[in-house]
Amino acid sequence: MAGKRKTNPAGSTNSYRADVLHVLGTLKVATADQIQRISAPHLSFRHADKEPASKQKQARTASHTGALSDMRGHGLSENGGSTETGDTLRNLTPKGLEAASWELRRPATEMGSTARGAGSSGASHPMAVNETVIALLRPKPDVAKLADDPPHIQAAAQAAVDGPSGIGTIGSYWTEVPLPATGTWNAPGKGGAQADVVLTAPQDGVPLLFIEVDNCHETAEELAAKLEKYARFFRRRVKDTDGQERPMWCTRWTVPEHEYGEAPHPPVLLVFNHIGERNPNRTIPRLQELTRHLWQGERMPEGYHSYDRRIPIVVVGLR
Repeated sequence: MAGKRKTNPAGSTNSYRADVLHVLGTLKVATADQIQRISAPHLSFRHADKEPASKQKQARTASHTGALSDMRGHGLSENGGSTETGDTLRNLTPKGLEAASWELRRPATEMGSTARGAGSSGASHPMAVNETVIALLRPKPDVAKLADDPPHIQAAAQAAVDGPSGIGTIGSYWTEVPLPATGTWNAPGKGGAQADVVLTAPQDGVPLLFIEVDNCHETAEELAAKLEKYARFFRRRVKDTDGQERPMWCTRWTVPEHEYGEAPHPPVLLVFNHIGERNPNRTIPRLQELTRHLWQGERMPEGYHSYDRRIPIVVVGLR
């Protein structure tokens, strides 16, 4: 029939299964909705006219939901509870993490945990971390996949494509990354931090960025203590493979040399998701004072400020 799309069911299943492995291998736990919005954003436009919203979500996530069902049958993924809004949480099994390491070209030792049990309390923090990644990614729809759709759908998708660019690809992000103050990368000791997200996208001018997400449940003092752990990690030095002593973070990530020969620590992005009872507009000034010694530059006799061994800290709201 005229206008009917031709599809390859087997190829589509394999493609959507690869989508799931890429997203869950990075985020550890996510909903079918988040997986679809990251890996196949064109589907959000194709089904935008459906009413009510529940049918729209069901239609646009159907392919990934089917892929997840297929993966469960092969022991690659499992359902892990639900969010506070009732969406089913999905995570990979150990077998699935192994498959994801191949898809993402990451060593299995760096894939992290299977995120089992994340849904027992609604997973509000992992969901906020995922939404932060999506906000930074700004996934662009593939307009070519909407060639058979009505003009208004194509126009809406093109407007999204023409909007501000995101940062990196899903493969640029790492979640739940230990930052050991003692111990090793694979066996971190006590006293270290764990980054919610680490972003490496030198192609977009972001060689290295650490990201912390707070649902506004933590006090300024608690957040400051977390940033102190970052500072402790950044200061830690270890012997590299060439026998030279370097900051530990430099043995895993690479950044360009500073143009003035200084060595500022990598930046930290603190993202407030205002769902808790604490007002971030009150938390931030107190946090600013508690961490001033970590970020404030030192005025030099020559008239400039030095940020050598300081941590650039950027604070934003998720919205």
